[in-house]
Amino acid sequence: MTVVSTVCPMDCPDTCALEVEVDDGRVKAIHGSRGDHPTTQGFICGKVSAFAKRVYHESRILHPLRRSGAKGSGRFERITWDDAIAEITTRFKAIIAAHGGEAILPYAYGGSNGFVSDKLVDDYFFARIGASRIERTLCAAPTGAIATAMYGKMPGVAPEDYVHAKMIVVWGANPRASQIHLVPYLQEARKRGAFVVTVDPRQALAPREVDLHVPLLPGSDVALALSIIGELVNLGAVDAAFLEKHTSGADALFAEATKWPAERAASVAGVDPSTIREIARRWAEATPAVMRCGWGLERNTNGAHAVAAVLAIPAISGKFGVRGGGYTLSNSGAAKLDLEPFFDGLRSSSRTLNMSKLGELLNEPLSPPVKALFVYNCNPMATAPDQNAIARGLGRDDLFTVVHDQVMTDTARWADIVLPATTFLEAWDVRRGYGTFVVGGVRPAIAPVGESMPNDQLFAALGRAMGYDDRQFRMSSEDCVRYVAEHLDMGSGRRPNSATILSGGFDRYDFPGTSPVQFETAFPRTADGKVHLRPAILGDAPWSYVAIADERFPLSLITPASSRMISSSMGEFNFPELFAELNPSDAAKRGIADGATVRVFNLLGEVVVRVKLTASVRPGVVSMNKGAWMKATKNGNTATALCPQSVEPVSGGACYNDARVEVEQLGND
Repeated sequence: MTVVSTVCPMDCPDTCALEVEVDDGRVKAIHGSRGDHPTTQGFICGKVSAFAKRVYHESRILHPLRRSGAKGSGRFERITWDDAIAEITTRFKAIIAAHGGEAILPYAYGGSNGFVSDKLVDDYFFARIGASRIERTLCAAPTGAIATAMYGKMPGVAPEDYVHAKMIVVWGANPRASQIHLVPYLQEARKRGAFVVTVDPRQALAPREVDLHVPLLPGSDVALALSIIGELVNLGAVDAAFLEKHTSGADALFAEATKWPAERAASVAGVDPSTIREIARRWAEATPAVMRCGWGLERNTNGAHAVAAVLAIPAISGKFGVRGGGYTLSNSGAAKLDLEPFFDGLRSSSRTLNMSKLGELLNEPLSPPVKALFVYNCNPMATAPDQNAIARGLGRDDLFTVVHDQVMTDTARWADIVLPATTFLEAWDVRRGYGTFVVGGVRPAIAPVGESMPNDQLFAALGRAMGYDDRQFRMSSEDCVRYVAEHLDMGSGRRPNSATILSGGFDRYDFPGTSPVQFETAFPRTADGKVHLRPAILGDAPWSYVAIADERFPLSLITPASSRMISSSMGEFNFPELFAELNPSDAAKRGIADGATVRVFNLLGEVVVRVKLTASVRPGVVSMNKGAWMKATKNGNTATALCPQSVEPVSGGACYNDARVEVEQLGND
């Protein structure tokens, strides 16, 4: 038995340090490192602790495959890697000759958050052939745009510093499902007297873990946040000196906030006016106070405006300058990878296509049309909006689809060529945290299973087969790791230690006390060094609220993360059934019994599942977990079949929570 140190690259803020037990070349167990990682603390989530089940699952893709049946049938025949590479490059060359490189569309997202698997050779390859670029908007587009415009992605409060806070607001986040290591710090903070508030249509944390839950209606976050700001002004809790020295745009923000008195905001958000006043009063009185702004509030038409209002609350009240005070969103901007030396002046295509509109991109006439789709690090049939439109597009006879994945996903079943991908336990990579302040090295614990190949080596092989002799296509995975370590700025020009990264260890950011204090050791990275409370990207109508309503479909659909999957990863074994969660009052109006089979539907499609009645979901809302595979429902559709392809106007972000639906019970059960 040997123990291999590595770091988790999955799409989670925590970047956990891992210890992998290996016996006779097989993974036997995965544990959290008992070393000095600032966040992991020796434990990891149940998802990654069970990851060996994915490595050896019956659906694991072991060899290259060619479609042998109808598209979507999931019928394939085994081929060699040489045959697969030859077929892909032959088809690509023909498409480029007939339509140009922009007719090829790469489609990738957060299946791995590693730089090597998602930022280097893959991007270089698609730039080299002139392919269209994909705009990554399924998550974090509005939050990223606003955080950059307001604060220049200033590093935020570290999870371990939440214990110092006297008030914590968790807004649009579900740490039990998607940032488990924040939970112990929330619990410790409460033991020390902190007042914990959650703002979410669904009560994700247990009632015993919070002091106040605010079950607002989806899309109303901007109204609620502006009303809190207005109440802070009324209380005289505005830090005028801080605003004068460190911000711009406060007057415009306050003028807008006056339009949202507590009574008006409460009617829009579906909460009590006294709740708004209590939040403002407690926030005004608490020091330190921290805002954990999640990604739930961005997933609608008003998303960017809501994030701008929420992130303004710590600034107007002067909550910076003390450990445990300020805000946390994504800390990914604390480290920046310099890609210029890698790309050697190579520029990507100017055509950028929004991944949230994949159904339209595959079905609508474009110039040039999308003739080839290359999917990796992503399972759009389970994650992208308008599932039925995507299926129609993938079914086109003239579309050549390649999927590189670890297991036979819902998307892979539609591919012409399926390629076996390594898991992170079989590959090299470098992971930058976006919650915790570490950079970690991912190293193989076992040899690649079957004929699986890591992303970087796949795209290097494709580049060589296209006839290119670029040095980027001759780099080993270890070479790529060294490049990242040598070109990743962790602050003040400091680079991670290459030997540490290659050994599967981690390196900390260079902050006094190992974590930043906003406006003491971390400052806005905007051009003028100030907080832009009225960011220009909001346009002529900042902090606007647009109501999304349809009398035919009176219920709002939300699609929160599951504690059993990371987006759709591990859905092959860890998420056997999708349920619709409904408030008992909404069920009573419709004659729906707990556990009954229901039809959740709108004009885009329908999902047939069993229902769970629960008071944790507010009235007027239906909740179905995101990322579920099609086998988890009774009719093969999942929640994304009901989500529109409309996008948030500021950033192009996906508007999952704009979905409006109705629910009816089927049969006599």
